[in-house]
Amino acid sequence: MIQLDEKTYLYLLFIIPMMIVLFVLLQIWKKRTQKKFADLSLLKRLTPERSKFKATVKLILILLGIASLTLALANPKIGTKLETVKREGVDIVFAVDVSKSMLAEDIAPNRLEKAKRLVSEIINQLASDRIGIIAYAGQAFPQLPITTDYGAAKMFLQNMNTDMLSSQGTAIDQAIELASTYYDDEEQTNRVLFIISDGEDHSEGNTANAVEEATNEGIRVFTIGVGKAKGAPIPLKRNGIVESLKKDSKGEVVITKLNETVLQEIANEGNGEYINGENTEEAVAIIKEQLNQMDKKEFEAKQFAEYKDQFQWFLAAGLLFLFLDIFVLDRKTKWLKKLNLFNEQ
Repeated sequence: MIQLDEKTYLYLLFIIPMMIVLFVLLQIWKKRTQKKFADLSLLKRLTPERSKFKATVKLILILLGIASLTLALANPKIGTKLETVKREGVDIVFAVDVSKSMLAEDIAPNRLEKAKRLVSEIINQLASDRIGIIAYAGQAFPQLPITTDYGAAKMFLQNMNTDMLSSQGTAIDQAIELASTYYDDEEQTNRVLFIISDGEDHSEGNTANAVEEATNEGIRVFTIGVGKAKGAPIPLKRNGIVESLKKDSKGEVVITKLNETVLQEIANEGNGEYINGENTEEAVAIIKEQLNQMDKKEFEAKQFAEYKDQFQWFLAAGLLFLFLDIFVLDRKTKWLKKLNLFNEQ
């Protein structure tokens, strides 16, 4: 397991492509200037000891030095000891709607981004609970199995988009059925499912059966609504620019609305609660309170208990590369000239 203490220093790596561009531009300028001064054969006679490739070698050494020193500043650490620890918490699965209706912008920046922010803020409030993530539209897809790795959960969450599932529509029943398979501990009684959606449901009455089966397995189903009742059109974008609005078979612009009734019914049947997600802070506070009221179940989890700094290796490598750069001269080296490694003779 590798982690970085100071990830912000990685932005310094952008210096590398900038230096490469400047080096290329400098070489082009040099060649043009030299052509004005004299032709190529005359220049070779005037500067017989000048190496064509030493400048590139020096640049590579400098870039390697910068890269190594940047990684040293980020202070990479490696987990050296894996321990099994006992934790108490609740098993939570987030089912996030990724259908096209979630692109509606009645909540800024759009419903899907709002849903992802809600889930991320909920995760920030958790301490030792296990979490899993499901994406669903016309079908449900497992995004992340039950885990205590909140960092991985946020990474998978941010990568979710409306193009990840080819089957469109909104099948909430499939999301609930898939979530039921996430809880692998038969003795685990504290099972929670959060459905984050605008309430559109095309499962043709199967959702009620799915909720009933879930509650029979001890799963409490909560719903979080994103969107507004007045609705909004669905923008179809390309490269961030709206090209058109989604239309139905009659050519009319589709207006998608938040269906709170459906979400309330699911929550009531699932022994949970419906929460309006328009105000992120209030929604997260309600959810935190609900989770705190639940009994915590003890379970075992493996985690790295000890991490050792590895910055010294990158620091040494960076200094070595920069030190070597000092001894690489622009002119040809005698012993390298004899080897003729770069075919300069």
